[in-house]
Amino acid sequence: QVQLVESGGGLVQPGGSLRLSCTGSGFNFNRAVMSWYRQVPGLEREWVAGINGDGSVITYMESVKGRFTISRDNAKNTAYLQMNSLKSEDTALYLCKGYYGAPYWGQGTQVTVSS
Repeated sequence: QVQLVESGGGLVQPGGSLRLSCTGSGFNFNRAVMSWYRQVPGLEREWVAGINGDGSVITYMESVKGRFTISRDNAKNTAYLQMNSLKSEDTALYLCKGYYGAPYWGQGTQVTVSS
């Protein structure tokens, strides 16, 4: 059974940091492209960042470049999203996606940036 579980979300003040984690099981995590998306109610799901299986290819959406860092630890079947200098517009449900032959989604973790 494929499973992706996100954690690490919460309430943070503008300028603060959070580290999201996504742990996968039931599929070949080491070869999967792992991505983070975010979704705000009423808006389309938005791709944030992606990393390939060995971590050699990393891409970001423009608005998070220099603030967010995606990484992975294949020994732990876990992908991360380090988010620094958070802004109110980063508030969203953050979802993890794994892709290896088929897409797999987690349930998401809420990030709220507010003073």
